[in-house]
Amino acid sequence: MTETAVATTSGGSTGGGAPRVSTFPRLLRDLAATRPEDVAMQEKMYGIWQPLTWAGYAARVRDTAHGLAALGVRRGEIVAVLGDNRPEWVIAELAAQSVGAAVVGIYPTSIGDELRHILTTAAARVVVVEDQEQVDKLLRLREDEAARVLADGEDPLLVEHVVFYDPHGLESYDDPWLLDFTDLEVRGREWGRQRPGWYDAQVDAGTPDDIAVICTTSGTTSKPKLGELSHANLLAMGEHLTDVDPIGPKDRYVSFLPFAWIGEQMLAVACGLTRGMTLSFPEDSATQRSDLREIGPDVMFSPPRIWESMLSEVQVRIDEAGWLKRAVFGWGYDVGDKVANLRVRGKRPGPGLAMAHALADQVATRPVRDQLGLARIKRCYTGGAPLGPDVFRFFHAIGVNLKQIYGQTEICGIAVVHRDDDVAFNTVGTPIAGTDLRISDDGEILLRSASVFKGYHRNPAATAETVDAEGWLMTGDAGYLDERGHLVVIDRQKDVLTAPDGTRYSSAFIENKLKFSPYVEEAVVFAPDAAGQDVPSAGGMTALITLDPATVGSWAEHERLSYTTYTDLAAKPEVYDLVAEEITRANEDLPESIRVSRFVLLHKQLDPDDDEITRTRKVRRNVIADRYGDIIAALQRGEDHVDISSRVTYQDGTSIERELTLRIFDLTTYSIPEGRGRRPVWSGRR
Repeated sequence: MTETAVATTSGGSTGGGAPRVSTFPRLLRDLAATRPEDVAMQEKMYGIWQPLTWAGYAARVRDTAHGLAALGVRRGEIVAVLGDNRPEWVIAELAAQSVGAAVVGIYPTSIGDELRHILTTAAARVVVVEDQEQVDKLLRLREDEAARVLADGEDPLLVEHVVFYDPHGLESYDDPWLLDFTDLEVRGREWGRQRPGWYDAQVDAGTPDDIAVICTTSGTTSKPKLGELSHANLLAMGEHLTDVDPIGPKDRYVSFLPFAWIGEQMLAVACGLTRGMTLSFPEDSATQRSDLREIGPDVMFSPPRIWESMLSEVQVRIDEAGWLKRAVFGWGYDVGDKVANLRVRGKRPGPGLAMAHALADQVATRPVRDQLGLARIKRCYTGGAPLGPDVFRFFHAIGVNLKQIYGQTEICGIAVVHRDDDVAFNTVGTPIAGTDLRISDDGEILLRSASVFKGYHRNPAATAETVDAEGWLMTGDAGYLDERGHLVVIDRQKDVLTAPDGTRYSSAFIENKLKFSPYVEEAVVFAPDAAGQDVPSAGGMTALITLDPATVGSWAEHERLSYTTYTDLAAKPEVYDLVAEEITRANEDLPESIRVSRFVLLHKQLDPDDDEITRTRKVRRNVIADRYGDIIAALQRGEDHVDISSRVTYQDGTSIERELTLRIFDLTTYSIPEGRGRRPVWSGRR
């Protein structure tokens, strides 16, 4: 950190009162005592919502805690949980914390080395998993471990017990390593019956400074680090966030994002227990959207990819509607956009505009909110990655109070947020209470609060590089404060570039402009020679583009364009023309020095299993630059095509190598056909 800060601001250390001094298990015990028959959580099973009261929740946590103790889990250890969101995930978390252990969440899509890295770093002896898929991963990992020769300094796999909470497909498994979650509860009930008072003594022995949760960092440049978050860290965050945006016991929240992500721990667990909010769990991923509509949550937090996919869904539905519905929605959207622009600046619409907006809301925008499951929403948040201003604006125009937050795993997910009457589409807002913010001399964002983590698990060197002696968290992000005191995040400090004309820019900003198109799923932008290629450059920004298969597929169907696979669709000249027009439109809003001049449609989607993006869909730029170096070099040389080899692996495990020729599209010689109007924000049609 440099000696002097460019700017300093604070949300105030006392504005929201002192953070609650407690632990998650104590909060649960209090809720079970004061609201025993109220619904704490509900899960949809076989089409019916199954409620669990606070008293029932506390009883299951008690039994599971006894069961973990019977398996040998002790204070200071770490229990791993791997699977999709179910009540058992949170029950296992609270149970481990009750006996003084911490929990490390693992994304359900994690495999191989990533899975082993987390389990060995955490030295987890007990892993709670969801289903047969996760059990099979661990059985395979155990087999690989038996044949493994450990390198110097490499940690062994220490897993002794795997507890599963969805038994489907596991009926014939008789491995003593495995244990059904319900059997764990039964065993715990018997173990606890012989030790009256033991559980309450363990809960009372817990302190706010105990590690509650270990969350993995995004790992965009290396293996994820394990950030230790205490009860005090998380509860301070919950208190300060709810001071800005109150949450009540009657508010509903649908939990469908992985608990391994700090965002879900932040809102569903910390804020949920602080305010006694009801959690609802969808039946499965296929029913998430319909279950969301059925519950109609009051509060929601999702990363940008969820909001982008919702916008794409609206665009597809509107495009499939008749001309009258399209016209009505277009009028309603324009009215909503005018009102939103006033409201985010704390102003009110005049009587005429207010009347028009009331009508527009009834006939145009409210039905869309209802289809998205956002009809009852009071406020919702986006974070984890930048959301394009155009997407942000769309949701405000249809009446959704969407707000940007800024934070990291290392500060419990949030330090800065928009206020209801002070939203700017290109900023992330102002600090929450108890948070100090500084901008260093070199433009790095520095944060300090009671929510700054305890450190990286078993990695003191990385901790010392991240938090200084005065408690300032060095985020690694570049940013500045605008004239309203809002924080503007540019990008990761190492990724901020300077154009030949001196313009400072962020690749992420350009990529978000491109991803606003409903047809673009991911975009990775490179400056001339940015991939480190020792080749002559044709100049200009270049881009690797992956298609959104749903929206492009819908467009192709409307255009009567036949195709077989994603690779076939991405190679169609008509699709190249479609994307060329979208990028040209995006270029109009960019300074000339950073406009995209050439692009290629990648033959495959970016996949976290291939390490190309993280589990939270952040692009691993170094992996992309290395894996697709030949394509990037051809783009930067100004060639019109590039020949590549691609390995395709089928579900049965077989794979083949195939040769492909990818077309490179030069936008410097392209112009949008004359007379073609600009595509509306809410539509995929020209």
